[in-house]
Amino acid sequence: MSKNLSDLGGRKGVEENLFSKIGLAGAEADGSPSLEELERLANEFLVGKANVYGTATFYDFLRPENKGKKVYVCNGSACLCAGTQDKLIADLKGTFEDDEIGHMTCLGRCHENGAFHYKGRNYSALGEGQLEKALAGGEELNVDRYEVRSIGENVLTAEFEGMGDYAELLKTALAKDSAQVLKDVKAAGIRGRGGAGFPMGVKWEFARNAEGDLKFIICNADEGDPGAYSDRYLLEQRPHSVLFGMIIAGFCMKAEWGVLYIRAEYPESFAIVEAAIDDFRDAGLLGQNINGSSFNFDFKIVQGQGSYICGEETALISSIEGQRPEVRVRPPFPAQKGLFNKPTIVNNVETLATVPYIIKNGGAAYAALGTEKSNGTKLVSLDSYFRNPGIYEVEMGTPLSTVIEDLSGGFTEPIKALHIGGPLGGIVPASKIPELTIDFESFSRNGFLLGHASIVCIPETFSIMTYLEKLMEFAAVESCGKCFPCRLGTKRAHEMLEAANLGNYKIDTELFEDLLHTLEVGSLCAHGGGIPLPVKNALQYFGDELAQYFSKETERV
Repeated sequence: MSKNLSDLGGRKGVEENLFSKIGLAGAEADGSPSLEELERLANEFLVGKANVYGTATFYDFLRPENKGKKVYVCNGSACLCAGTQDKLIADLKGTFEDDEIGHMTCLGRCHENGAFHYKGRNYSALGEGQLEKALAGGEELNVDRYEVRSIGENVLTAEFEGMGDYAELLKTALAKDSAQVLKDVKAAGIRGRGGAGFPMGVKWEFARNAEGDLKFIICNADEGDPGAYSDRYLLEQRPHSVLFGMIIAGFCMKAEWGVLYIRAEYPESFAIVEAAIDDFRDAGLLGQNINGSSFNFDFKIVQGQGSYICGEETALISSIEGQRPEVRVRPPFPAQKGLFNKPTIVNNVETLATVPYIIKNGGAAYAALGTEKSNGTKLVSLDSYFRNPGIYEVEMGTPLSTVIEDLSGGFTEPIKALHIGGPLGGIVPASKIPELTIDFESFSRNGFLLGHASIVCIPETFSIMTYLEKLMEFAAVESCGKCFPCRLGTKRAHEMLEAANLGNYKIDTELFEDLLHTLEVGSLCAHGGGIPLPVKNALQYFGDELAQYFSKETERV
């Protein structure tokens, strides 16, 4: 990380950040900013032309190859396994040229599939004759239908009580000593729901204790795990709870800005979140000296431009600064030197959305939910292979079989594996379902990863080898390129899997094992370090199916 570039990226403050200006330039230029505009921005922010060009060409929706794209088809793993996208592309070719069709990963329509993006809206599962209506401006088709259910306490799926109740609850909290509010949040023991599971209150305390004239709380709404749409549900159906959590975070850690980094693949979220921000502003809960508390706070929305690695907190910070979103070496940690070199905390959407419940009911009430080490509730995203796909809120410790059989009604066809927790999560064979509960410890103990708790079903008819090939292709494309093990290792692994799947090559098991080990222990972040897990799971549980692609037995991998 360049300290100078971080400082320069923030020379106009978060309201006029370089990344947002690059994105606006891309939108005005039909997808990719002109070289002249990039040079102008480089001069405006006193950075090198190569820096700005390197940033713009990194993102899916800003790079020159994106220019002229008119429609984007979801290529996430849920749509892949559903087998809907080939027909969708063929149908779209009746209206668009090949070079006018791009790809997005993922649109959060995993419960319906057949997903695509057109003119700022997402569509999915369109029936006979509806595609033409959507392309002709059929806004009424821009809907998605999924179940929202819960077992036990409604922490995240509870109905919004109205701005009046939220305002009173927030004013009461802001009238207290911020140290006491933080103590209560810590007592709740909420662990980050983005995958790592680090305690939220401890993070806030780190930033509170850090010296700095300006601090930031960032909502990471760019975690684009295919199969996961719980963040989208919260942004679009419960945005006030997320914003409430950010304001309390700012109060506890003495931050003046809340930055929402929202992925471009969720276009409907922006207007909804903006309207919710206006509700807080109208209630007098944003701006200077809020409610006479000497607390100053406001929001800034930053639109992502298509990059999975921005789900990693340091890459996200670099992105907002207008740098290439490469993962940073730690220490220093963001709580000491984050956005524009100021103390910064990054929390994910679901983690922040728990805060209203904690403030209303107390940290002890939240801590009493779930298990001893994984307390609270968890949102689970179910794809279209479930009879009742949707978002389910369950207490931590709930048996996975309860979610699958009792809540969702089981599968629509035979399933051989579940990919749980996003691309870096474990591939769970159907036979292991009775042994797992929805909590961090159960999954870790069994060699898997809970992560976002998204579930993508791999049906009996779908090749595990094809799934691994596409998974590693995704990992290679989305690598930030900062470290050699990930940048080179994911690419080499994809090449090996692709060649073997085509029947042109047999993978040397010992060589492949060495490559996975290098990725696991040598990568700078969880992207390269985590991608071996699902591959190892597949080799462990589906060795017989995969044996034909390897030159030796796969048991040791």
